[in-house]
Amino acid sequence: MKVVIDQQLCEGNMRCQEAAPEVFEVRDDDKSHLLIEKPPEAMREKLKLAARLCPRQAITVSDD
Repeated sequence: MKVVIDQQLCEGNMRCQEAAPEVFEVRDDDKSHLLIEKPPEAMREKLKLAARLCPRQAITVSDD
């Protein structure tokens, strides 16, 4: 599984960080950054929730 954040779309709304703080971190640049680029499969539902919650739809979760 692979997670990608489109930095051009990201506005740092922190919804992803709220849903999966072990994977996403919003930094001083007001952009979300990945802490784990290829998280374990057990996190898939949590990551899909984070992607759905993103107001700009900047997060993509895909099979690797």
